[in-house]
Amino acid sequence: MTTTLATLTLDDRITGSLIGAAVGDALGGPVEGYTPEQIVERHGGRVHGIVGPWHGDDWRTARPIAPYHKGDGHVTDDTLMTHALIRVYTTVRDHLDAYAVADHLVPDLMSNPRWIPEFEAEALPLQRVFLAEKWMVARLHYGHNDPREAGVGNIVNCGAAMYMAPVGLVNAAHPAAAYAEAIDIAGAHQSSYGREAAGVFAAAVAAAFLPGATPTTVVDAALSLAKDGTGAAIEAVAEVAPHHADFESALAPLRAAVAPFDTVGPDYRAPSLAARRPSRLHAIEELPIALGMLLVGGGDYRRTVLGSVNYGRDCDSIATMAGAIAGALHGEAAVPSDWAKSVAEASRLDLHAPATALTAVSREIFDRDTTRRRAHESAFAHLTDPR
Repeated sequence: MTTTLATLTLDDRITGSLIGAAVGDALGGPVEGYTPEQIVERHGGRVHGIVGPWHGDDWRTARPIAPYHKGDGHVTDDTLMTHALIRVYTTVRDHLDAYAVADHLVPDLMSNPRWIPEFEAEALPLQRVFLAEKWMVARLHYGHNDPREAGVGNIVNCGAAMYMAPVGLVNAAHPAAAYAEAIDIAGAHQSSYGREAAGVFAAAVAAAFLPGATPTTVVDAALSLAKDGTGAAIEAVAEVAPHHADFESALAPLRAAVAPFDTVGPDYRAPSLAARRPSRLHAIEELPIALGMLLVGGGDYRRTVLGSVNYGRDCDSIATMAGAIAGALHGEAAVPSDWAKSVAEASRLDLHAPATALTAVSREIFDRDTTRRRAHESAFAHLTDPR
């Protein structure tokens, strides 16, 4: 039987989303931080699959502050954090909030050594994550801050948004619920437009599960919930994207569309003085571009993710988000199997296990939600019964 959107199961879509996110992350990692022009110069053209480290065999010493083996199919912190959040869901087995980050996510990051592909060694995930994630440990474990407010004061970036796909998957086909849950969870990590992006990304993933979902309906769902600069940035990108049928012609126009809302500035490796500060007017760059590439690629996984990768800048996170949505739209079969196999082997990860675990939890949560909803309906009916 030919697989169609109508025949895809919840299990297949969740698997497609999580594997799609991990593969996008691994493809984008080695070219993160560079421009499209630099990528072409380094690789002799656009990237069309898994490539090696930017500095070749000198990856350990070329960037002493960040001696990571990016490339060769290695996932980055985006996937490490996504899988960490799934572990929280499998522990709590219900909807999460900011307190779950303090009670479960932070202890996991700082207490349980795991294989870190970029280190080629076992280490605490805390040793690999970026400063914005280390902030959670400082604020929640050492500072004992209220988890709902711990993200205030952190740098504003895509740190919270990049791993929120599981929230959209648990709330499949309910974008508003995914948005609300992600906003709550992300309060422990981010504030301002970084937190907003986490909610909108989760909503976009959930929207991919709605009957008849398309890239356009996903973006429309995101726009219906997005606030302030995040909404304006997505709107600007969504106006430009439909004019391009391939990522090559879309790269510069998409960057121009999002630039007025981006605080980092034109040189990604030398952020502006206004970078990563709270704002009602600005947005992270990664989410609008991921949605733009989804539109340009027509939702096709390969075209969407390769567009995200060749955009450069923070392209591992862009490709993670775009891959999660495209994978949710079309299921596991949409993700090139050779890419998925190579990433799993190189990263020493079972990419199916987190999907299987989260699918089971998603079904349990839906059953609980149904029971809670019926109890509420019964109580409300009792209150409004004229007899």
